[in-house]
Amino acid sequence: MRRMSTEGLAQARDKMAAGGVHPQAVDVFTHYYQQLESGETGMIAEADVEPMGAPPKLGELEVTADEARAALDATAIIRLNGGLGTSMGMDRAKSLLEVRDGRTFLDIIAGQVSNLRTAYGARLPLLFMNSFRTRDDTLEALSAYPDLAVDGLPLDFLQNREPKLRADDLTPVKWPADPSLEWCPPGHGDLYTALHVSGVLQALVERGFRYASVSNSDNLGAVPSAEIAGWFAGSGAPYAAEVCRRTPADIKGGYLVVRRSDGRLVLRETAQTPPADVEEANDITRHRYFHTNNLWFDLFALAEAMQRTSGVLGLPLIRNVKTVDPGDAGSPEVVQIESAMGAAVEIFDKATAVEVDRSRFLPVKTTNDLLVLRSNVYEIGADCTLHAVGEAPRVDLDGSYYKLIDDFDRRFAAGAPSLVRADSLTVRGDWTFGADVQVVGAAVLEDAGTPSRVQDGATVGRG
Repeated sequence: MRRMSTEGLAQARDKMAAGGVHPQAVDVFTHYYQQLESGETGMIAEADVEPMGAPPKLGELEVTADEARAALDATAIIRLNGGLGTSMGMDRAKSLLEVRDGRTFLDIIAGQVSNLRTAYGARLPLLFMNSFRTRDDTLEALSAYPDLAVDGLPLDFLQNREPKLRADDLTPVKWPADPSLEWCPPGHGDLYTALHVSGVLQALVERGFRYASVSNSDNLGAVPSAEIAGWFAGSGAPYAAEVCRRTPADIKGGYLVVRRSDGRLVLRETAQTPPADVEEANDITRHRYFHTNNLWFDLFALAEAMQRTSGVLGLPLIRNVKTVDPGDAGSPEVVQIESAMGAAVEIFDKATAVEVDRSRFLPVKTTNDLLVLRSNVYEIGADCTLHAVGEAPRVDLDGSYYKLIDDFDRRFAAGAPSLVRADSLTVRGDWTFGADVQVVGAAVLEDAGTPSRVQDGATVGRG
């Protein structure tokens, strides 16, 4: 890639200012642009890190009921809600997808928080970090819950935006066919900047909140936990990551390592692994814990860090190469400057981690995940928490027919099949599922060459 002069940065800064982006967010972008221009890749070499040791386990924490209750009352719940679900063909917030019984992700999250408020007598404010693409739809949906807002706090704050940069010269890309595609969010590492420039961080501190519990809105397993809140408050740590034991299915996710130079915990994403280190990075007996993207931090510590760094925390750069129009592979190649919120682990002294059960990590990234969540593998309790009835099977649906949500819903119009006795379900070709279908064992539907149907009440696979 040809190095660009300061002209590209000047154009980007002007575009952001004209677009109403907060000056501090422009400064953060400038920091990353200069790194990108200098050839920074954000790579973390295996020789520079060591595996993280075993953290404490959630089930073994010693937290009294009073400690849990007091900590939860000082905690704010933040859900990242900037995603449109474009990989599933959506053009609105992914959290508006129906999970079951007419309830969306937003409905269930609101129910979880409301029930915990009642159970613990906690204030427990719920805030969504929306993007400029998800805000209106989300706030409209949340209007169904007039009692959700707490103590004068808003229900949301807005993620910042930045220009997509041409990959060839790092100038802001122009796309007259849809100018909105000229912009992108700066990754969920923008959480800290967005909290600060929106005034929400200060508002939380002024109202006596000390801790934040953060997760993705598509992860319904991340129910606010009084036990973790109590442990985190008692630990005195400024930051804690929820981690799970890695399996072969988790090698593409970020995980925590220890930096040799200073002993700090560091998040290493797949995109930050040099090609020569991939084999060791994927060794789940060496690097045993992945970051669930559920995390906790001390609001006071974040406010101090923002003041100390003038709002530029300096999280590691992630260079993400895409096309300006995600739906048009022939559109110009662009670079999106991003950072990961979990990377803040290295910003704070004495940051820590806690090992949690897999039940706290139920993200929905594809229609494969959505089918399992809608099936009888999970039950939703009166408190809106999900309970696994059995072990979740591996689902692999033919992307040609099931990747997009409209196509998926049409083929499962009668509802998800029973998966509670399934080990796996692999579907190749165009199959429509009838009502009351059961999947048993390791089931495979082969491509029949023409559209086919699984009849009502049929059993797929063999026990």
